[in-house]
Amino acid sequence: MVVSRSDKLHVFPAFHKVTGRRVLIVGGGDEAAAKVRLLGESVAEISVVAAELSPALREAIVSTGACHLPRDFEASDVEGAVLVFAASGEEVEDRRVVAAARARGIPANAVDRPDICDFYTPALVNRAPLAVAITTTGAAPVAARRLRARLETMLPRDYGRFIAFADSLRGWVFSRLRDGAARRRFWAGFFDSAALSLFSADDRDGAVREAERLIDHAAMPARGFVSLVGAGPGAEDLLTLRAQRVLQEADIIFHDALVPEAVIAQGRRDAERVNVGKRKGCHAKSQEEINRLLIAAAREGCRVVRLKAGDPMVFGRAGEELAALRAAGIAHDVVPGVTAGLAAAADLELPLTLRGTASSLVFTTGHDMHGEALPDWARLAAGGVTLAIYMGRSVAADIAAQLADAGLSADTPVAVVENASRADKRMLVGTLNDLPALAGRDDLSGPTLVVVGEAVAAARLERAEPLHISERLAA
Repeated sequence: MVVSRSDKLHVFPAFHKVTGRRVLIVGGGDEAAAKVRLLGESVAEISVVAAELSPALREAIVSTGACHLPRDFEASDVEGAVLVFAASGEEVEDRRVVAAARARGIPANAVDRPDICDFYTPALVNRAPLAVAITTTGAAPVAARRLRARLETMLPRDYGRFIAFADSLRGWVFSRLRDGAARRRFWAGFFDSAALSLFSADDRDGAVREAERLIDHAAMPARGFVSLVGAGPGAEDLLTLRAQRVLQEADIIFHDALVPEAVIAQGRRDAERVNVGKRKGCHAKSQEEINRLLIAAAREGCRVVRLKAGDPMVFGRAGEELAALRAAGIAHDVVPGVTAGLAAAADLELPLTLRGTASSLVFTTGHDMHGEALPDWARLAAGGVTLAIYMGRSVAADIAAQLADAGLSADTPVAVVENASRADKRMLVGTLNDLPALAGRDDLSGPTLVVVGEAVAAARLERAEPLHISERLAA
């Protein structure tokens, strides 16, 4: 079965204002009772139209203070409602309710009939004024409920009261911190501070004192800071927790061209984003220009993220950027990421070190800074070392020749992964004798990682394509 993939939602999440407004529910059974209980989490004025009521619905109406109209539905019942729920359990009746609502421009939901819904009812986590709504757009409501249960355990019951407390401080904070960047620094620190613990322990005065301390800290002149952050190999769920936090705090993000938009989107929505475009043979910015940009932004007091594909310290030119930051006296740190060599090994289920076969691992590049294939590491492979070769596709023939000259057998296993960790990854397998064919594979356009060594034979290779094109066609 082919499953279509799309990053685009078919719905747009929004929250309806229901204070002083009427919501209509049509139906007399347990489905209607569930909707009454859900809407009872809000201050909506709930109306239920049903000639007869199930015991569960009768109890829900009493507990929520809903208004019951004890008769069959009439089209005029939707007048004045902001939302309408059809929960009769009968398809013909539900369609009649939806049609009446749509005729008056009122959004309607029909329980268990997603094909005629104007909106979906989410699984709701209520920490008023905080609300977390989860939907699978009707595809898997059980999955939404399971996620809701997990979020219920993650969010303290009094978290909503804490948010209301934070809202009560907003005017005070604004009067003390007139600069928008300073206020952002305050709020970024406030929700991760001891204020929550103090508030939860009913020490409101202590929480206010903690807020005062944070205001004083935020009022100090901004000190720029640069974080070199590893974006990982491309899958956004391989970002570290620290990387996500730093991205959320960034004022400006300088990112490589190979970093996917889904990873960049983990940053603050209002953060400035600058593509410094480093691809093989095509650099939108020289390294010197990037260094100057990082330093200039930090000197303006910005929180800067330099977002690099993979790990910053593995073929990421971090050394040059770190040296420039040190020389300029800019405070900085490094947030590691999952490097492509490890991601490719995970895709292949390939043990890069294997007892009795490979006890050493070398990460290397197929190019030096002048674009020539490196000769020095070739001899290592003959000694039972696993080689993980970055940026080796265009010089695959030179790599194969050097390894053969170093004594490596033509039958040595080789694996190649394009777009490691991503949904569109491709895995190829062959031998050292097949490796030159990699340079001619025009169907491979993404970043590739080549693994050479006897450990490759232990990988899960049945999912991989033949590396050599003629073998691929024969297969």
